[in-house]
Amino acid sequence: MSSSNSLPASGPIPFWRTDLGALDNHRSTEVLPDVSDVVCIGAGYAAAAFVTHLQALSPSEHPSVTVLEARQLCSGATGRNGGHLKPDAYQHIASIAASHGIDAAAELADFEVANVYAVRDFVEREHIDCDFALTRAVDVQLDTGVHNRIKAGYDKLMAAGVHAARNVQYYEGQAAEEISGVKNAISAYSYPAGHVWPYKLVHHMFAKAVANGINLQTNTPVTSISDNQDALGRWTVHTTRGSLKAKKVIVLTNAYTSTILPEYKDKIIPYRAICTRIVSPVKPPKPLLNTYALRFAEWDFDYLIPRADGSIIVGGARRDFYHDIRQWYGRTDDDKVIEPAVRYFDGYMQRHFAGWENTGAYTDKVWTGIMGYSADRRPHVGKVPNKAGVYVMAGFTGHGMPQIFLCGQGLAKIVLDDIPFKDSGVPKIFEETASRLADNRNLVLDTYHNAMNAMNAMNAMKTRAKI
Repeated sequence: MSSSNSLPASGPIPFWRTDLGALDNHRSTEVLPDVSDVVCIGAGYAAAAFVTHLQALSPSEHPSVTVLEARQLCSGATGRNGGHLKPDAYQHIASIAASHGIDAAAELADFEVANVYAVRDFVEREHIDCDFALTRAVDVQLDTGVHNRIKAGYDKLMAAGVHAARNVQYYEGQAAEEISGVKNAISAYSYPAGHVWPYKLVHHMFAKAVANGINLQTNTPVTSISDNQDALGRWTVHTTRGSLKAKKVIVLTNAYTSTILPEYKDKIIPYRAICTRIVSPVKPPKPLLNTYALRFAEWDFDYLIPRADGSIIVGGARRDFYHDIRQWYGRTDDDKVIEPAVRYFDGYMQRHFAGWENTGAYTDKVWTGIMGYSADRRPHVGKVPNKAGVYVMAGFTGHGMPQIFLCGQGLAKIVLDDIPFKDSGVPKIFEETASRLADNRNLVLDTYHNAMNAMNAMNAMKTRAKI
């Protein structure tokens, strides 16, 4: 099955886009400039982080920058996610340790933790009204097999002295239920994390960038980049409103990367997901104070953040649609909800959280978003092979919020000063290389097939038990 090359469409309005800023449909100039030093494609969190750091690193003389966005500002995955700023200090990190070594795992874990605090410091320094909260994550296992795998990986990280893992608190059995408030919890892990109103953060970043000279062009889909540079070393970027030239082109389109760079077909895969806002008319006796992940199976998990207004943002619902690969793999249409999962969130808080049974909590809003899943489950950051002056930062596999801010800083250093990737501050395993693009593995499909095999085996056992 191949991923789609479709451009973004419009869709159900996510909660984060219910309070829009002045730049939502902004065009800095009536027509596109003929030439720009740098062209950025995309106007979500990745682009916001990149232009913020680009300007901070060149305070006296900014390069001219044009940002092209297919729809409105922050209308893609960033404006449709769960609002988490949640580093991984032990779970995926353990699999990175197994595949790339303990040093790579430790580097990545420390990098994600550093992102959370870098965003906090930026928000405080800039006085950004984006509901940023530094809190704790509570990850709950509700399946014995998942619990055993994660605990084994966590123990290895602890034995190796990985700093980020040592800041994770582990609970089991009744203690896990009491700490988390989640019914039937087998185990729980707690560690520092944050959450944010992503649209407001991105809007602030772009407002400052535009004030400092960035040319922002929304509602300007990019259709392609020229196959070759011209005699002056410039690429031609084609849009539905005309073309412009630049020596440096930064592709920040995540799920839509292969539309611009065909070599990323089946390397960064569009992955449709669903999210909701739950509202409770009655204040529960145990309000949520932490962010959450609930893990029901290796492939089945949900994530939650509590909001200051008492509502809960919940994403996931894989149980109701993951088995049907047509619902999510290669899908770029966030203009439709995932129908099999629409009712999944009804009664969600009552089912899973002690004390919520009589709150009347209900589903207020449901929307979809398109994530960019990397086939090797690692973001692609850096120079695009065999295309001098073209750069990529994409493929965050549903985990970009605790990675993108400092990835943007690292990529800005590379673009401005042509420094080696190893000096950028970005984890080594994120570096884009020709060998990564030549790798035909697809861990996204592998995970799916393993999940379906496990599901079929379980169903067969249940059938035998009934006979």
